Amino acid sequence: MSQEQPHRPEAVKYGDVFQVSGELASKPIAPQDAAILQSAENVVIGQTLKGGPAAVMQSAADINERIGVVGHEDMTKVVKDQGAVISEADIGGYRFITEAVGGQVVGRYGVPEVKMTASPPASAQDPDAITIGEALEATALSAGDKPIDASDAAAIQAAEIRATGLGHVVPGGIAAEAQAAAARNVLTTKDEEKSKLSDVLNDATDKLISDKAVTREDAEGVISAEIRNKADLTAHPGGVAASVAAAARLNQS
Repeated sequence: MSQEQPHRPEAVKYGDVFQVSGELASKPIAPQDAAILQSAENVVIGQTLKGGPAAVMQSAADINERIGVVGHEDMTKVVKDQGAVISEADIGGYRFITEAVGGQVVGRYGVPEVKMTASPPASAQDPDAITIGEALEATALSAGDKPIDASDAAAIQAAEIRATGLGHVVPGGIAAEAQAAAARNVLTTKDEEKSKLSDVLNDATDKLISDKAVTREDAEGVISAEIRNKADLTAHPGGVAASVAAAARLNQS
């Protein structure tokens, strides 16, 4: 009788822990991949983030090295060719950071530039608090002439969901209107004929079925939604994300 071969543990691949595709997704995470991203985090952020992309990669690389699928000095070819990059943007007082390995995003998060106080955030009952609806109306003033695109629609959707607390788009609401406008604009050649932010966001407070004071968490959610839907991972100056972030910062002051 032939003896069964011992089962060899499978390597932890990029596709197992990150939302990546193509060649990178099928590659085992190597120790030097983790090391290069850790170095980038230390330079940009000042430390390796606990639970961040570099820490996740290090844990995976340790497993892969222990089971013998990679060596301690190994680096994945696509990572060697394209590197590990951390970019950051200041959006309304929030430092938004994107981490990429081998040309693909493995992490995106925001941190406030200013130190938040220990006092509780402004509530919807605070007469001085800026609400999500008011922040959207401010966008209509600061960037009202901008044709609505997918990133604007995504940010407006995130804002509406947080304002209503329903967890979904309201039929006939401003998010649905923004999504329809963005779809129409794709098929419209002339900018002057495209639907603008002001067309949707004027009187946003009245259009929302409920509203609330903007918090830091609201701002981070809206920023993430907007930049996730832009190829250059940036927010439009004075746009939805910038206005909501500015409102959150003022509410926390």
